[in-house]
Amino acid sequence: MEDLIKRRIKQLKKGDQDAFADIVDFYKDKIYQLCYRMVGNAHEAEDIAQEAFIRAYVNIHSYDLKRKFSTWLYRIATNLCIDRIRKKKPDYYLDAEVAGTEGLNMYSQVAADVVLPEDEIETLELQGEIQQQILKLPDKYRSVIVLKYIDELSLKEISEILELPINTVKTRIHRGREALRKQLRHV
Repeated sequence: MEDLIKRRIKQLKKGDQDAFADIVDFYKDKIYQLCYRMVGNAHEAEDIAQEAFIRAYVNIHSYDLKRKFSTWLYRIATNLCIDRIRKKKPDYYLDAEVAGTEGLNMYSQVAADVVLPEDEIETLELQGEIQQQILKLPDKYRSVIVLKYIDELSLKEISEILELPINTVKTRIHRGREALRKQLRHV
């Protein structure tokens, strides 16, 4: 698949604008999921993913075809997420947690047409709790945990995306896991 992506990038560099649509189609879900896991908000994740693709398109001339495209694109998205987290302003979305409640969001206040089965609710609650605990991790641990366990990237890929030595990545994964384990003891 990487060869196909590189062919489309070569076509894009030669002026074929349609080639980028194929690249976006292939990576859009992966980049969105990465962004969502990093920022914890669907609307922000969509915005950041879109910005990542725009930046990739605008800067495609700086992409080195000898390197893996997904690593380059993940680096752009990860950096945008980290920037957004650092500049975080309060946001008010329906999927944002209601202050003073545990796991309750504005959607829960809207009447639903469909009642979810009990086991699906438990799964969603557990996933939500894990996501909330991931969001509480410091940025440096959150990014490696998301890239390793959610996006299932190799240590080498994470090292390239974050521009860190592999041993630093390993250390951060270990410390991030330990911090997450401590946070999830009550679950």
